[in-house]
Amino acid sequence: MPNKRTFSIKPIAEIIAKYKNEGLWLEPFPFPYQQDAIDYLSTFKDSSADGVLFDPPYSPRQLKECYDSMGMVLHDTKSSVWANWKDQIARVIRPGGLCLSFGWSSQGLGKNRGFEIIEIMLVAHGGNHNDTIITVERKMNTTVSNFTQGATPSFNKDLTATQQVATQTSLNPDISRNFVFGWRK
Repeated sequence: MPNKRTFSIKPIAEIIAKYKNEGLWLEPFPFPYQQDAIDYLSTFKDSSADGVLFDPPYSPRQLKECYDSMGMVLHDTKSSVWANWKDQIARVIRPGGLCLSFGWSSQGLGKNRGFEIIEIMLVAHGGNHNDTIITVERKMNTTVSNFTQGATPSFNKDLTATQQVATQTSLNPDISRNFVFGWRK
């Protein structure tokens, strides 16, 4: 059954326990909502978080209700609101860090923000209720500053994208992979 306290739903609590480590984990949308997510995320430095539990309002109606509950005026419910949240989340997660996204799609943060999907879970709530989709993603270590000065990264075409751009992690050795690059001058 759907629940405003998403993390109390048994299979969701289990997947969080599977991936959440002891590092710094952020939750931009705690229930009950306390402040604007952009304001909250702006208090953190780049690459400072080990992970984010991204459980935003799933629809424009829910977004308006969220802001109303905080006594705040919502000026925009366009998709750009969700895009801005995702940009800020991508900024604060360290390379190798995780984002667990909850919603009605498996989009997550996406490859264009430097993330790779490592697991997707569907939680069916039954009846006429929408399912909750959880997307677990890892931030790949692919920023320009991570490359050797004067060298250009080139991928080994014999490996899958997953094999090439995932980092070692102590979170779950079963999903750890090597970060593999070939270098050309």
